[in-house]
Amino acid sequence: MPHSQVVIGVDSSTQSTKAAFTDAATGRLLAVGRAPHRVTGEAGARETDPEVWWQALREAVAMGLKESGVPASAVTGIAVAGQQHGLVVLDAAGKPLRPALLWNDTRSAPQAAALTEALGGPDAWTARTGSVPVASMTAAKWQWLRENDPASADAAAAVRLPHDFLSERLAGTAATDPGDASGTCWYSTATGAYDPELLALVGLDESLLPAVAPTGGARVGSLTASAAESLGLPAGIAVAAGTGDNMSAAVGLGLGGAGLLDHPVLSLGTSGTVFAATRTRPASAALSGFAAADGTFLPLGCTLNCTLAVDKVAELLRLDREDVAPGGEAVLLPYLDGERTPDLPTSSGLLTGLRHDTTPQQLLGAAYEGAAYTVLRALDEVLHACGLDPADPVAANRPLRLVGGGAQGRTWVETVRRLSGRPVIVPESGELVALGAAALAASAATGEDPVAIAASWKTGDGPELPPVARDMETWERVGSVLDRAAPSLLSQGVSAK
Repeated sequence: MPHSQVVIGVDSSTQSTKAAFTDAATGRLLAVGRAPHRVTGEAGARETDPEVWWQALREAVAMGLKESGVPASAVTGIAVAGQQHGLVVLDAAGKPLRPALLWNDTRSAPQAAALTEALGGPDAWTARTGSVPVASMTAAKWQWLRENDPASADAAAAVRLPHDFLSERLAGTAATDPGDASGTCWYSTATGAYDPELLALVGLDESLLPAVAPTGGARVGSLTASAAESLGLPAGIAVAAGTGDNMSAAVGLGLGGAGLLDHPVLSLGTSGTVFAATRTRPASAALSGFAAADGTFLPLGCTLNCTLAVDKVAELLRLDREDVAPGGEAVLLPYLDGERTPDLPTSSGLLTGLRHDTTPQQLLGAAYEGAAYTVLRALDEVLHACGLDPADPVAANRPLRLVGGGAQGRTWVETVRRLSGRPVIVPESGELVALGAAALAASAATGEDPVAIAASWKTGDGPELPPVARDMETWERVGSVLDRAAPSLLSQGVSAK
């Protein structure tokens, strides 16, 4: 009996690589191969050798082939979705010159501030790129590299994002997509191209950058013979441009021009993000005004501290992550790795409101509340960026799709419901970043719209949980502490390296 055509969607995240072997006709997950990454650094530094990502991709594909039981000959396409913003510098042979600076490396905060001022302030940046430089953005990291490791910057023959690096290893073609490119702060969402003035501002030659494909699903080449041998796949299969992880999650949810527009999503992972696909080009200093993978836009708010920060608090308290109670009077802002939204790159955690009767379970609940509050506060900005009034009943009652690892945790779901007062949909499909990448791979193989493919797979469907009464007392208590403490108290005793 002949096998169905299979596509591989790769999710190369901060912590690991996943390779989702997916039935191209139905979107059914056949297997997911996994391999871990190693992140190094302290005092704001976060780095990974890009060769670790390539080795992890090879291991994940090998595991997926074995577990799926499909012959390699059934695979017709592959696409990579990668962690955004990371800076990869290569020599002329395509080898990394140094470990990559990751998105959550906050050492480039001073460079981000200097870039913002150099162009004339936040509004000047949003008018061009849709985003204001913060420590996570690639342009700030490139400036840090020029100032702190000039030998590597001067020797660079190519500058890539993490997903670009892997896609180039697959196809031998230097290509990216508008979605991931829009997170660099040297790509203009207004013109849909690299911005010459911004490249001059950071001293970067455009010839070092990959070409920008029309969409993340565009076919940018075919799997080379050497990559095919490394992966155990057929040479010549379609390789898509790929995209950033947030853009890929949007595709996996069926968000975009051929699917849902102006529907908010909250992702609970290493970082917490809130985003929506829209046709309106965002230009808010409070958000990252990204392009999406399919030609629409993806206004996004991102926090650095989400599930890992709460898990750290649970570890310190020696509690199971579900052994929790609402925070009571305690407020815990778990900004353990600095913060991006709000822009507090040198911040540390803050605990206040302790009483004699405060329990460990309440402290853990306060950590959940602080993390959820921080990302939910950006939701209204995302709706504004879509051209919606957050107070309008149509917008206020639109379900919030909850994804990421935290969406599988009861306390995360209930905390979001309680603090948002919104109906919540938890999609039944897991691995939405990898499934979005699989839809991009199917698009590259067939020429069909990737969002339409994902929508036909129904990977974004799930039960809708009704709204509960919004806990305004907790909302206002956490917000009051954050507004009074930031930035002076949160950053006390912490300096950027």
